[in-house]
Amino acid sequence: MQLRDLPNIISVLRLIAVGPVIYLLLRQEYGWALVLFAAAGVSDGLDGFLAKRFDWRTRLGGILDPLADKALLVGCFLVLGWQGLVPVWLVGSVILRDLVIVTGAVVYNYGVEAVEAAPLPISKLNTVLQIVLVVMVIMAAGPFRLPEGLIEAMIWACFMTVVVSGAQYVWIWGRKAQLRGWRGH
Repeated sequence: MQLRDLPNIISVLRLIAVGPVIYLLLRQEYGWALVLFAAAGVSDGLDGFLAKRFDWRTRLGGILDPLADKALLVGCFLVLGWQGLVPVWLVGSVILRDLVIVTGAVVYNYGVEAVEAAPLPISKLNTVLQIVLVVMVIMAAGPFRLPEGLIEAMIWACFMTVVVSGAQYVWIWGRKAQLRGWRGH
């Protein structure tokens, strides 16, 4: 193990932290779940900073980092939806969007050319809104009270970016596939 492996180790620890966050949410220990979710968020920033600052980027890190992020967000959405704290239709749309993007990337990668994954600006906004929504819902369910209507507004903002970013990925990568041609033909 070398110092340059630190970002990947942090990503693995964040992936492992998904289990305890889910457990705490299921036990309705919202304060502790919020603390651990926040720690995962800080670790996400730290591993990204280290990888970029010291050029410790690896292919494994390029897989582990978004995998840990998605596992944490999707896990939280599933539990919060199951608990009735987030609408089931939003949970379904978040998961469907991710499935469409991943399926499209796999098909493109094997049918057209290697995918150079670069998140779109609207996708980054969607991720930020999903994170903020999860934090707000956990806060409101546990240790803090939020103003009436704030979570509802965030739910709709999150849904709009889910739809727009998902459609944008399908449009952009569909056009690229059309222009570059399918290798299977």
